Amino acid sequence: MTSRQRAFWQFGIILVIGIALVAFFPRAAGFVEMAARELRHLWWLILLLAIGGWLVWGVGRRPKE
Repeated sequence: MTSRQRAFWQFGIILVIGIALVAFFPRAAGFVEMAARELRHLWWLILLLAIGGWLVWGVGRRPKE
């Protein structure tokens, strides 16, 4: 499996999980919709998600040589 195929499958699985979570927890979907409308009040949520993503995928990787 190439890295491109692996990335495609990872994205697809995350997308399916996200759709399933929205279907099972509609109140959470309402919160996400409200958060999208009120970004000026919830900018810290975006910051936390960005820092979390950086910590998960960015920290500890060695630079390509």
